Amino acid sequence: MSYKVLIEPTGHEFTVEPGEAVLTAALRHGLILPYSCRSGTCGACMGKVVSGEVTYPEGRPEALSDTEEAVGQALFCQAQPNTDLSIEVRELREAGELTPRTMPTRVVRIEDLAHDVRRLWLKLPQNERLQYLAGQYIDVLLRDGRRRGFSLANPPHDDELLEVHVRHVPGGEFTGYVFNELKEKALLRIEGPLGTFSLDEESDRPIIMLAGGTGFAPIKAMVEHAIYVGIQRPIHIYWGVRARRDLYLDGLPRRWASEHDHIHYVPVLSEPRPDDRWEGRVGLVHNVLLQDIPVLSRYEVYAAGPPAMIAAARRDLVAHGLPEDRFFYDAFEYSRDRPGAE
Repeated sequence: MSYKVLIEPTGHEFTVEPGEAVLTAALRHGLILPYSCRSGTCGACMGKVVSGEVTYPEGRPEALSDTEEAVGQALFCQAQPNTDLSIEVRELREAGELTPRTMPTRVVRIEDLAHDVRRLWLKLPQNERLQYLAGQYIDVLLRDGRRRGFSLANPPHDDELLEVHVRHVPGGEFTGYVFNELKEKALLRIEGPLGTFSLDEESDRPIIMLAGGTGFAPIKAMVEHAIYVGIQRPIHIYWGVRARRDLYLDGLPRRWASEHDHIHYVPVLSEPRPDDRWEGRVGLVHNVLLQDIPVLSRYEVYAAGPPAMIAAARRDLVAHGLPEDRFFYDAFEYSRDRPGAE
């Protein structure tokens, strides 16, 4: 049987399925509780059981002392309910509440997604996890102190590995290294999570996701998170690239749209090649969006891509009724501190 959990003092409630840890269930319901290792060794997820009982099927975690357990403390990454629970724990509701950390990672897989896009899968040290919100990014720290930022493309619930999409920038030192020299098992130092680009889960407004190029990476994380936590608001995804070959994961949003009635996907090419034989939409991605949805007063927009795209979209969407405070964005500048940097 499932159990109900009440979080104090916010009053948020969620259910925990049999064999499921409290933290896992909270994340599944879109409630962000503190955690780090998710293995019971760090203590970051500790909170108080105000009423009810929990158990640890694998034995009491090493980070929980006799004294802490005796006064009602629990490690929610491992604790499973025996009864309905009331717990006292801090909830994280904003990206700025997550403290960035510097950690080593190992490249465990490299995948070519397109002629100029590579996907890297990064693994943190054993018993370490990075807590973040869908839409945030990490900085790769170079030896000379410079940084290169990349959005996390995987949602927070699927955090065993970190997924980043790297576009080859002509003349770019770091992206040249990624495409010409980087091998699996190489070590990279990262800092994160960074940025405040994240989904407003308390809203009831329909959502527009606007991506340009590898700006699809944080949009991917946001959509997969929204699906996971059961958000049923309409989600309209517009992904703009130059040519058909640049739609490097086109099958994925097509699958989202086919499997979920509330998700809609429109790919847009700005400069289709003759051999593309493209019969879809052509133009600037935000202009195509405005052709479909000319009045935006009911919507909120999440945009990720090059600065010029972001600036034009913001100007024109606001002119079509979108309140300025509902335009959330991440501009992929090619500089030391921003996602998409070379």
